[in-house]
Amino acid sequence: MFVKHKICMVSDFFYPNMGGVESHIYQLSSCLLERNHKVIIITHAYGDRKGIRFLSNGIKVYYLPFPPIYNQCVLPTLFSTFALLRNIFIREDIQIVHAHSAFSTLGHEAMFHARTMGLRTVFTDHSLFGFADASSILTNKILNFSLADCTHSICVSNTCKENTVLRANMSPSLVSVIPNAVDPTVFTPDPSKRDKDKITIIVVSRLVYRKGMDLLAGLIPPITKKYPQVQFIIGGDGPKRILLEEVREKCQLLDRVHMLGSLPHTKVREVLTQGDIMLNTSLTEAFCIAIVEAACCGLQVVSTKVGGISEVLPPHLIYLAEPTVEALTAELSQAIEDKINGQYLDPFEMNERIKDLYSWRNVAQRTEKVYNLVMEVPLADTSIRLQKYSACGSVSGKLFILTSILNLIILFFLEWIWPHHTIEKAVDVNVYTVKKKSI
Repeated sequence: MFVKHKICMVSDFFYPNMGGVESHIYQLSSCLLERNHKVIIITHAYGDRKGIRFLSNGIKVYYLPFPPIYNQCVLPTLFSTFALLRNIFIREDIQIVHAHSAFSTLGHEAMFHARTMGLRTVFTDHSLFGFADASSILTNKILNFSLADCTHSICVSNTCKENTVLRANMSPSLVSVIPNAVDPTVFTPDPSKRDKDKITIIVVSRLVYRKGMDLLAGLIPPITKKYPQVQFIIGGDGPKRILLEEVREKCQLLDRVHMLGSLPHTKVREVLTQGDIMLNTSLTEAFCIAIVEAACCGLQVVSTKVGGISEVLPPHLIYLAEPTVEALTAELSQAIEDKINGQYLDPFEMNERIKDLYSWRNVAQRTEKVYNLVMEVPLADTSIRLQKYSACGSVSGKLFILTSILNLIILFFLEWIWPHHTIEKAVDVNVYTVKKKSI
């Protein structure tokens, strides 16, 4: 069996945790496997889920024995993960390490160790960051260090690319734009699930500040007061759930604002098909795959105009508003009025339009071109790598050089106590090839 590339996807965010990054990694890996690439996934342990697991589509997942410390990310120790990651990279004969999300500690560490071992690296950024607050400054410096020696980067929107180039101080020629996608065969409309006597507004999101839950809490009272036929269905969980519960009880909306709690991704389509309008109140968003899934299910989308959201859907499929309660209330009211007056697209026509716009197979093809480009880049020697780290700053650059040298020393030590030729190679099995042969 001919294998084009041997790829290792790494991120702190993967199933059974739910989210856009998790879905992106799974769908992209599935399509790459279908295109005859070898793909494995590395993440940290989730509860009792540790060791090696195989997903139903044949993808091998390594759940490393590192517990999450905060926001599903492992403790950033940098060197403690090297021995285990080196073993996996050698065992699986990995050529390209592909990390996802600027928030992922494990992803950054895997890229750093991979470059120390002479492997190619690719990084996909799914988020937007600011430049002023302390957390953004720290995260941007980490990203600067992590991407200084990264072979190539991918962003999910043009806005995300501009943001990443500025934050990481890198050349735009080293960054490609490949958007997210949606599986139109999974997210299909079903108008029979809608309540004909009501207008249902769906919110599916993590209930956190960054997702604009304060804006949602502010617009629920005036919308429900103005339109008696409107009800809200809110799926998701987080610290801002308490705020929404308080608004619901204070305004006596227990029968019109339904809180579903945390939703597995397999249940999202079931919730979306009950709605007429999908509301997104995010304060920052690089792409927002949730609004694509909603539009694919035939819902009219109302969203804040932030980040790369304006690039995601054509104007006739989305109402955009500034991230304020007043602006969102106005746009949501307009969407409700249009719904009352019958001015909306047929759900199945919307599904066909989204099917033409976004496809995971297309994303996989474009990502494969990045891998081909990466494999043609000659590997840089140690002196060039150290020069790249030195350019990161007069003080931080020297710290990065010391860190890199220390990592090389650890690599020599690991090679001495556990030579790479003594590590048993894994057997490669592509489930799609097996299926084709059986047919």
